[in-house]
Amino acid sequence: MSAPTDLSRLRLGTAPDSWGVWFPEDPQQVTWQQYLDELPKAGYVWTELGPQGFLPQDPEQLRDELDSRGLQVCGGTVFAGLHRGKEALDEAIEAFGREARLLSAVGAKYLVHLPEQYTDMHTGAATEPGQLDLQQWENLVTGTNELGRVMLEEYGIELVFHPHVDTHVDTQDRVEKFLQDTDPRYVNLCLDTGHISYCAGDNIEIIRNFPDRIHYVHLKQIDPEVRERVRAENLPLSEAVKLGAMVEPPYGIPAMPPLLEALADLDREIFTVIEQDLYPVEPDVPLPIAARTAGYLVACGLGPVRRWPYNR
Repeated sequence: MSAPTDLSRLRLGTAPDSWGVWFPEDPQQVTWQQYLDELPKAGYVWTELGPQGFLPQDPEQLRDELDSRGLQVCGGTVFAGLHRGKEALDEAIEAFGREARLLSAVGAKYLVHLPEQYTDMHTGAATEPGQLDLQQWENLVTGTNELGRVMLEEYGIELVFHPHVDTHVDTQDRVEKFLQDTDPRYVNLCLDTGHISYCAGDNIEIIRNFPDRIHYVHLKQIDPEVRERVRAENLPLSEAVKLGAMVEPPYGIPAMPPLLEALADLDREIFTVIEQDLYPVEPDVPLPIAARTAGYLVACGLGPVRRWPYNR
């Protein structure tokens, strides 16, 4: 019998998305105070900042809120539509720069670049075509390279690109082309396992094909039956989430044990951040799901977690 895989270099975290947070402020999602209060109750130590503006933006206040709960920050997330060209790049450098300064102030080093969706996050209505022309793809590639260079050289923050459903980098073919076309000095991958599976990709194959580019991970599972309904009815992501497309482990795909084993084989420290899209959600729903999810992944060999009440 083979020895169990050592997952000690995979560091467990979570994100506001797991509490149904998609926007800086919205009546259909929890407040930032509730989110931070419930993180240690569910067992977590590491968190992302969530949508830009969700958590306090003053570094001193943010540090105080985190320290009072024994929390640490692993990364932040910002959307950008770099396929639109120079003006979008200039806007992104400013917005990502603000996030990078906040991340630096709380000791984090990863900034997740989310490409803008071509469907409205509230209504699901199409906002632009789902295909890029050659010039738009070039804008995306060169713009992401430049954004990553600025983040690294000016702030010491690493840019990790997040493939996403209902964006122009969603399928495995598009993800692999994006990695082939971008500069690994400045752009690497936030592998979101749910988004890859949602688009019928193979997470383990991506890990094995691009081992040096996997620098950050969002752990997510999807319900394959909901995915098939989404395909059959051509539904946007916002509707799919309401139908329960994202599920807690181990009830969806990809299977977690072989995925975690493939990540462990990379033999370097990687944040593995739980995300389960729940927007919109009642405020009492996320905590027990998040706690069960932490318990499942701890049983798989991930950490750190803690019991409540905790000692700082």
